[in-house]
Amino acid sequence: MKTTYSLAVIDHLFTGARYLPSPHCDMRPENMLVDMIVIHGISLPPGQFGSKSIEQFFCGELDYSQHSYFATIETLRVSPHLLIDRLGEVFQFVPFSKRAWHAGKSFFNGRKECNDFSIGIELEGTDDVPYEKNQYEQLASVITILMKTYPSIKREHIVGHADIAPGRKTDPGPSFDWAYLNSLLDVKGSYS
Repeated sequence: MKTTYSLAVIDHLFTGARYLPSPHCDMRPENMLVDMIVIHGISLPPGQFGSKSIEQFFCGELDYSQHSYFATIETLRVSPHLLIDRLGEVFQFVPFSKRAWHAGKSFFNGRKECNDFSIGIELEGTDDVPYEKNQYEQLASVITILMKTYPSIKREHIVGHADIAPGRKTDPGPSFDWAYLNSLLDVKGSYS
């Protein structure tokens, strides 16, 4: 089932997205220009979809006793700006004006600390399971709106986590169809 609603950015938040404020964020460096989008993939527990574990993890509310895997992430403090679940629903955890903690140790085009200048978007999924059509459609809509709202974001600055943390991260993985995403962006007019 596809979730449909109108998205727009007002005061650095998406209207229509479900806002779940995360404590895992801070202020971007002063006068920092947002000019990149980083796409991630996550499932909690790994390979399982549809629970509220991801949202709870990003909000610091996960019960780590509920699954053996959770003990391995208990000390992590992580948040993206957005999550798009398997149904295409958009959740926002951090306003775009703030620095979400999604990239970790990272670099892009000679710059370090990608959290400073990027927007992090998580997709519910894994490296080896195809993402849903709903997710691609919603992601393309989200990216198009973000590029209009933050015009410094260019197509060549839409990357995967693996691109900015090679050897350390693999997401969104080989199951992510970059060509399909780009075709959707072309249809929506995100040419720059």
